[in-house]
Amino acid sequence: MKKRTYIDLSHVIEDGVITHKGLPAPIICDYLSREESKKLYEPGTEFQIGKIEMVTNTGTYIDVPFHRYKDGADLAQTAIDKTAGLEGIVVSVDPTLTAIDESHFQHVDVKGKAVLIHTGWDRYWNTDDYLENHPYLTESAAAYLVSQQPALVGIDSMNIDDTKGKARPAHTLLLGSDIVIAEHLCHLDQLTESFLFYAVPPKIKGSGTFPVRAFAEVQRK
Repeated sequence: MKKRTYIDLSHVIEDGVITHKGLPAPIICDYLSREESKKLYEPGTEFQIGKIEMVTNTGTYIDVPFHRYKDGADLAQTAIDKTAGLEGIVVSVDPTLTAIDESHFQHVDVKGKAVLIHTGWDRYWNTDDYLENHPYLTESAAAYLVSQQPALVGIDSMNIDDTKGKARPAHTLLLGSDIVIAEHLCHLDQLTESFLFYAVPPKIKGSGTFPVRAFAEVQRK
C-alpha cells in the first residue's frame, strides 16, 4: 500500500514579516486575549480570538484573474479544481539566473498541470535580499506557457514578473488566460518525484489574491 506524504511549500506568516517591497507587514494580535476571556466563561475556561490586519499579498499566495482584470473571476468564482489536486511538475533553473525565458519549458509537457519554477530564491525569505533583483518570467516565457495551457504557474521568488519596471506581462498574459499564479513558494527542491499540488484559498468575493497553505501530495511505497 502506498503511503501519502505531504510536503509543505508555504512560508510562515508572522507578525511584522515583509512579503513584498512597498507593501505593509501583517499585524497579528489578540482581539480577545486569554486573560480577558476568563471574565466571560466559567473558571478554568479560556479562549483566544485573533485579529489580523494585512494586505492580501502576504506570505505564500495565489493570484486569480480578478487581481489583474476587473471582470475576471475572483476567489469566490474560482473552481476548486483550479488549485487542488493538480498534477505538478517542477522546472528548475540555474540559481544565478534572473530572467527565465521560454527555453526552460520547451522540453516539458505542462498542459493542465501546476508548473512550479524552482529558482532557490526562497533561501532569502525574510531578508532584504529577497526583495531585490529576484528571478522572474520573461514576457516570451509567459506567452509560451499560455500557448501550452497549464492550469497554474508558481514560483519560489518574490514576483513572477520583473518588478524593476512598471510592466507586468506575466500577470497580464497568464491571468488573462485564466491561469492561476502562485508566488512565494518554498522547498521546491524537495519535490523529486511525481506529486499533486494544492493551493486552495478561502472563498472570498471581490478579491483576486489571498494567502494559501500550498503543499504537495506524494505517494510513496
